Amino acid sequence: MPQDARDVKPDARSRRREERRTEMVSAAVEAIREHGPGVSVAQIAAAAGITKPVLYRHFADRADLQRAVSEHAADMLMQRIYPVLAIDAEPIEHVAAVIDAYLGMIEDEPQLYRFVVANPAEPVPGAEIAQDVRGQIGALLTTLFGERLRAEGRDSGGAEAWAHGIIGMVQTAGEWWLERRTMSRDALTNYLSALIWGGIAGVAGIDSPTANADILRLVPEPQVHDASGRDR
Repeated sequence: MPQDARDVKPDARSRRREERRTEMVSAAVEAIREHGPGVSVAQIAAAAGITKPVLYRHFADRADLQRAVSEHAADMLMQRIYPVLAIDAEPIEHVAAVIDAYLGMIEDEPQLYRFVVANPAEPVPGAEIAQDVRGQIGALLTTLFGERLRAEGRDSGGAEAWAHGIIGMVQTAGEWWLERRTMSRDALTNYLSALIWGGIAGVAGIDSPTANADILRLVPEPQVHDASGRDR
């Protein structure tokens, strides 16, 4: 029996409404890139080529719009992280890859990052999305660390606490770096990876030439200056 047309139209309208909402979120991201984290709803509507009343037909309020943008930003970040963890690599390489993916995201999208995470005007909307992302990354790192500790015959009970502690450290260091830029992204990735892996290797009792070499390889050689103060 043919499906009643009345059953099809609502689905089509729902899909179109979702498509329009997605288009508006994309326009909001463009407006944030242009105007910064303090972007107004009027500027977002202008970027979408619509008026504020039309925008609010698709979002309950500004908080709803900010949550939608936060979800979009979270997807962007996880799309960078999942592929690097899917690669067969040593744990230290996975740690460095996750850190670099995170730093790459905030380097490429500094205004979007500030809008989602560090927007002082509205700290609550979207905060639960950021917390969910931290939870997802924490779960991935917990599994990574736990497997390595168990492989070494060590207690893996602290893996989750370490994972979330590391997330906080990397986020704080990333925010400092985003404002100061006193070193390259590669250098910060290497410094943080060396610190993190050095701690894990020490606790796990991984005292091997290979493990030590992995840590030292990440730390840049000190610069030597001649009498004139120039690098040699």
